This record gives sequence, structure tokens and C-alpha cells, in this order.
Amino acid sequence: MGMSVGSGGGSDEPEVMMDINTTPLIDVMLVLIIMLIITIPIQLHSVNMSMPIGTPPPNQVEPEKIRIDINGTGQIFWNGVSVPDKASLEANMRAAAAQAVQPVIVIRPDKAARYEIVAGVLASTQRLGLSKMTVAGAEQFVE
Repeated sequence: MGMSVGSGGGSDEPEVMMDINTTPLIDVMLVLIIMLIITIPIQLHSVNMSMPIGTPPPNQVEPEKIRIDINGTGQIFWNGVSVPDKASLEANMRAAAAQAVQPVIVIRPDKAARYEIVAGVLASTQRLGLSKMTVAGAEQFVE
């Protein structure tokens, strides 16, 4: 009932290997991991929300759009009508700012218009309290 450890004599037989063969164990573990990965359901990264059903109320009042054009010679147009001077332009802007629903000011400068005129119109709109403003036609400045 003993176990032979090492070579007891001068025999030519190879020594018996006492280690466990782990290759089949690793193969079985890899197969189990692959099976686990395949059978796990795909996780969706989403949040379920209960949204109200129905149509939202329509916007009651659509704001008016006022177009201010500035041509290459520096002439200013208020909705297509020529404005003779800066005082009448500011009077029009004050009347627009006093409306219950503030209009949207669309400024369309010409490519040849002087910067000081365009900057003066922008400063007047800001100073008189017209906050809804946009500059249209900027694609003409891209070269």
C-alpha cells in the first residue's frame, strides 16, 4: 500500500506523470462560457416612459415676420418699403417692440452693404428690445 516516489532503482522505465491533464477541463469551460454568452438575452439600453396620448394644442399666435433689407448702396427697406432715415427705422422698431407678441426681425444684408450700416441696424434692434432676430442670406458671404 505504498506509493513509489522517484526512481528506486536503476530501471529504464520512464517516470509516471502525477499531474492532472487540464486541457480537457479548459476545453469544457470554454464551451460552457460560449454557451452562456449565446443564451444571455440581448440587453437593450432604453428607458420605457409613459407618454401622454393625444394631440398637443396648436400654437395660438404665430409671430409676425418683419423683413429688413439692406442693399449695396446702404438703403434700408422695412418689409419692402424704403426707410428714409435712421429715426424712422427706429420708430418702426419701437412700434414693433410695443406689440403684444413680439415679431421676428429678419435682417437681409446685401454682400456689398457697408458693415457700419448693418451693425447699426443690429445695435438698434438690440437697444430697442427686439430679441427675436435673425440674419438671413449669410450663404452669399461664403466664398
